Amino acid sequence: MTRERLTLYDTTLRDGAQTTGVDFSLTDKRHIAALLDGLGIDTIEGGYPGANPLDTEFFAKKPTFRHARFAAFGMTKRAGRSAANDPGLMSLLDADSDAITFVAKAWDYHVRVALGCSLEENLASLTESVATAVTRGRETAVDCEHFFDGFKANPDYALACARAAHAAGARWVVLCDTNGGTLPHEIGRIVAEAAKVVPGTHLGIHAHNDTDNAVANSLAAVLAGARHIQGTLNGLGERCGNANLVSLIPTLLLKPAFAERFEIGVPLENLASLTKISHTLDELLNRSPDRHAPYVGASAFATKAGIHASAVMKEPQTYEHVAPESVGNKRRLLVSDQAGKSNILAELERIGVRLEKSDDRIVRLLDEVKQKESLGYAYEGADASFELLARRILGQVPDYFEVERFRVDVERRHNAQGDLVSVSEAIVKVRVDGEVLISAAEGEGPVNALDLALRKDLGKYQRYIEDLELVDYRVRIFQGGTDAVTRVLIEFRDAKGESWSTVGVSANIIDASFQALADAITYKLLKSGAA
Repeated sequence: MTRERLTLYDTTLRDGAQTTGVDFSLTDKRHIAALLDGLGIDTIEGGYPGANPLDTEFFAKKPTFRHARFAAFGMTKRAGRSAANDPGLMSLLDADSDAITFVAKAWDYHVRVALGCSLEENLASLTESVATAVTRGRETAVDCEHFFDGFKANPDYALACARAAHAAGARWVVLCDTNGGTLPHEIGRIVAEAAKVVPGTHLGIHAHNDTDNAVANSLAAVLAGARHIQGTLNGLGERCGNANLVSLIPTLLLKPAFAERFEIGVPLENLASLTKISHTLDELLNRSPDRHAPYVGASAFATKAGIHASAVMKEPQTYEHVAPESVGNKRRLLVSDQAGKSNILAELERIGVRLEKSDDRIVRLLDEVKQKESLGYAYEGADASFELLARRILGQVPDYFEVERFRVDVERRHNAQGDLVSVSEAIVKVRVDGEVLISAAEGEGPVNALDLALRKDLGKYQRYIEDLELVDYRVRIFQGGTDAVTRVLIEFRDAKGESWSTVGVSANIIDASFQALADAITYKLLKSGAA
């Protein structure tokens, strides 16, 4: 059976830039665009040329893509002006892009109140803008803003906007759920109505996620006739975000209801890079990846309960809706206070340790994990600490160094400029092969000072840790009050790009931090083959 083609259009570089706390540099934009092109996205929207210096520079020369088209985004011309006399429209036409996407009002209320023009003038602006871009040889799309709210308020006018865009030559007429409030059953019904005036082969969907239905709404639109989907990587976007292409793409490729009827530009073999692409974007934005994200999250294929873990090892397909490897993820049988032998064996196998299920050390390790987690330790997010715990029980971790004592002082004082500042200083005394080494360091805070002091001089092991970088530090308080227990998770990275996390627990946050720091350095020495 011949499958119908769906077109994927990414708006990460514009919609995603409206996410709270997200600011793309020009280098970021180029990097992300290359990731999207490599994945197989059909069209990549670069932003709004003329809106700011960064976007203007980005559109001075379009990126070189192997597959994707490059689109510029902007408004239709203003009412009362010709296309040639509208600076915004001219900046779109002057941008070095393959396509132009116009945003146009499709809700009669917004036309009258926001634009301050008549309904007829709005249609005329839409028509002239599209026709001008088409005449210039640009593939053109029209994002019909607030289409679904407009349809509910005045269906005739909303459909008139869609019809005018198509008649003027727009390749895609995109129906936008701009405030994200429309539900899947409404999307399906309204898209079906729109398909009566615009062929589905020219109809698209742009869904926001304010009811957590953007992906579902996009799929409902496809089933109702739309053949163009707009979305962003990791669902970035203002307020609650946009339709998440990282969830949509594997659904379209792997779920029979869509895979048997439709095809997309992303080849099946590229799907294995999806997890890496998703996490790379988070790294660029200095964000921690969502552990619970569908398909690509660290917990997406994780099993914690012992009885489930045993079943997953025997028949993974009964507990996993797709194979983790298909999206570049992996199965994880978590080590926790709910773990059984299956979890422990799976984790040991992952780190390269093979033991028989009858080995007495498995029970010892399981008991130790449960005991430590009852005190507040968490090995789900600290793989390196678990590996050290396991290998210590197996007698596989050398005593690289012994910490005899450490001290941290925090002093609030005036600096040379007369500013009142807080200064942290740490002193660490360690013993390496019988040699006593004492190091001191100042840091931005007590943990930073401790980290610098501990790694300042480890004698013969110093060369193994020169490239270490502390990249994340997280604290959680248990049993709040004066007797609170603190859990610290620390993530390190080395020059090879490898990263690992360790955990420390104590009533004292500095002590908990030091435990995690010491584990992180020990893990690095172990992995480096230090003797």
